[in-house]
Amino acid sequence: MPKQNRPLDGVKVLELGQLIAGPQAGCVLAYFGAEVIKVEPPGHGDAIRSWRKLDSTGTSYWWQSIARNKKSITINLKTEKGRALVRQLIGEVDVVLENFRPGTLEKWGMDPALFKQSHPELIFARVSGYGQTGPRASQPGYASACEAYGGFRYLNGFADRPPVRPNLSLGDTLASMHAVIGILLALFSRANTGRGQVVDVSIFESVFNMMESVVPEYSAEQVIREPSGSTLTGIVPTNTYLCSDGKYVVIGGNGDSIYKRLMIRAGREDLANDVRMANNAGRVQHEEEIDRAIIDWTTQHTADAILEYLKEAEVPSGPIYNVEDMFNDPHYRARGLFESVEYSEGELEIAAIHPRLSDTPGRTDRGGPELGEHTNDVLRAYLSLNDEEISQLRTESVL
Repeated sequence: MPKQNRPLDGVKVLELGQLIAGPQAGCVLAYFGAEVIKVEPPGHGDAIRSWRKLDSTGTSYWWQSIARNKKSITINLKTEKGRALVRQLIGEVDVVLENFRPGTLEKWGMDPALFKQSHPELIFARVSGYGQTGPRASQPGYASACEAYGGFRYLNGFADRPPVRPNLSLGDTLASMHAVIGILLALFSRANTGRGQVVDVSIFESVFNMMESVVPEYSAEQVIREPSGSTLTGIVPTNTYLCSDGKYVVIGGNGDSIYKRLMIRAGREDLANDVRMANNAGRVQHEEEIDRAIIDWTTQHTADAILEYLKEAEVPSGPIYNVEDMFNDPHYRARGLFESVEYSEGELEIAAIHPRLSDTPGRTDRGGPELGEHTNDVLRAYLSLNDEEISQLRTESVL
């Protein structure tokens, strides 16, 4: 059966840089059909190859996911010949995706402005910690610091404890999604104008984009939203509740009619019909009383029983899953959230990438490439180099 077309078929992307924010954007583009050529340093490649849990070859399982569908070429960017090769490759692609510290590419003679005349259709997506301009632009921008600077860490956690980070590089992934959005917008614009442009994405601004009403509320009333643990300030009830088996469930009963159904199911018709709590504004004033009533109910039943009761009452609720729970859940399987790739020890399941498209869906064709696996093929096809020329470049430690 022939494979379906994908929306980015024919789009050529040159991925520079390493670790997460840029490469995760490249992963999404490759999943939806783009030909992503990843440039790695000879010898060791992208650091993600050796991060976290490793297979028997010393390659991370993460690599099979974040580098899926990509082509790997090795070029030593510390050499002028290596930089010259990359400049030539830039002239042959639609998109350059990079996440070096601002100023690095300019130092290497790859300033986007240099390609405006020779390659006006080029889209240059630049991912950094603090953006390409401004007083912080040159500072190293890891997700941890940028999540704090962008406002997320201040809000995440409990008011009486230090700010908490999730056990993920959330800022990097948010930046990668913004980079994908920016690239797609630039491709759409290019289809109308014939011109490319620079997409400037920063980790801290990607986090800042998630701040919802924080900015207008401060502007209007100088209100600083504070951390609120497992609740959501100004919306009641929505919280995490302990059950009799020691598990927690999340309950979102903040709609007026939903609240009534929740309290009736919890055996508290008095609170369900209390006019003081008929709308969200009133419930906010009585948050402690409402949460105490819900906890009194949930701690008398197992998590599974509570979720079943709430399902019957049509109250939004859910379990708190770890990855083992995800693997064993039939809804995850029915939605196709896992895809398989071959790797050194057999078959590995990795996460599918969403959104789902009905007619041109993305897919995983293969896991992460071997280091430099496609160097010869790419240099032949894109730069018309012959085997002797490629061999000479290897002798000179350019590849």
